[in-house]
Amino acid sequence: MKKLLFNLLIIISLNCFGQSNSSYLQADTFYGNVLRQNPDAHVLIQGHPTGFFLSYNKRSFGEEAWQDHYNYPDFGYSIGYQDYKSDIVGKLYSIYGHYNFYFFNRENKNQLIFRAGIGLAYNTNPYDKETNNKNTAFGTSLNSSTYFKLYYQRENIIENIGVNAGLTFIHASNSNIKSPNSGMNVWAATVGLNYNLDNEIELKTYIQSSESSYFKQPIKYNVAFRTGINESEIIGSGVKPFFVFSAYADKRLNRKSAIQFGADLYISPILKDYYELNLTIPHTHLKETNDFSRIGLFVGHELFINKLSIETQIGYYVKYPFEYQGLVYETLGLKRYINEKWFASLRLKAHAADAETVEFGIGIRL
Repeated sequence: MKKLLFNLLIIISLNCFGQSNSSYLQADTFYGNVLRQNPDAHVLIQGHPTGFFLSYNKRSFGEEAWQDHYNYPDFGYSIGYQDYKSDIVGKLYSIYGHYNFYFFNRENKNQLIFRAGIGLAYNTNPYDKETNNKNTAFGTSLNSSTYFKLYYQRENIIENIGVNAGLTFIHASNSNIKSPNSGMNVWAATVGLNYNLDNEIELKTYIQSSESSYFKQPIKYNVAFRTGINESEIIGSGVKPFFVFSAYADKRLNRKSAIQFGADLYISPILKDYYELNLTIPHTHLKETNDFSRIGLFVGHELFINKLSIETQIGYYVKYPFEYQGLVYETLGLKRYINEKWFASLRLKAHAADAETVEFGIGIRL
């Protein structure tokens, strides 16, 4: 598997290098700790996780106006390997798309960089009722994964070779597509090398955008439909589809940001199953109901990056038939604008550290 990941990165970098000479490779190793976000983590943890990331990064120089507004970020692909040092949890292989955002002037030789990556991961030892019933972190082999990295980078110290070091946070779970799904969160220190594929990088110039940073737009109204599948917290209760209808208004503050206010309607058949199963358990105190839909009001923020945007929202249920994971929820989403009105979306919904759904959707902004 390690050889496959390495070969995959080489193929990606060669293909991208054929399109642009402004690129570089990174190789990082890390050593960290598992965040004990739930009591089960004490059983799962047997040591300090270790692993590595290999990444290809393509520089930007302002060929598109938005790049100047974000200090000319890099876009790239990365692959990762994690050994949780646990016979129960096993290992994790992952692949991501990522952006690197620079804090300092791009012509500075010393850089502080923030990376955000999202992708898919494969766990080698998921939950099995008979052979591995202690692994409550991963209920499936295929999972979603995100990672964030804050690090120092210096390029071309010895010819094309430079160094990088910093901190990284790695999350992996199946977003409750199937229980169990407590997931794993790792904080780690990382150190590595970078290799510049462009011998003429110092001759490149950064193009300043002719667009003004001031941007005004009237209030826009959004309607979105999202769906997916998930399972309740009760293992083996069954995977079923769910449906989410959202309506909200947004107001652009500038070219980068907008604030949001709206409502979500959640129709989740698993809640009925969860409710009926709990009624069979002695001393369970759930109020009587035959309505299993929830309505939440939320406030949010949208960060626009070219045709992509990142949504973060926090909501509160105003219609809540019975206790299930809490009244407050959070969402983190990616939107891809197809044109000026229509968009596709991918959104993760959670209650604190417990993911409930991963939602795929489409919407319109008017």
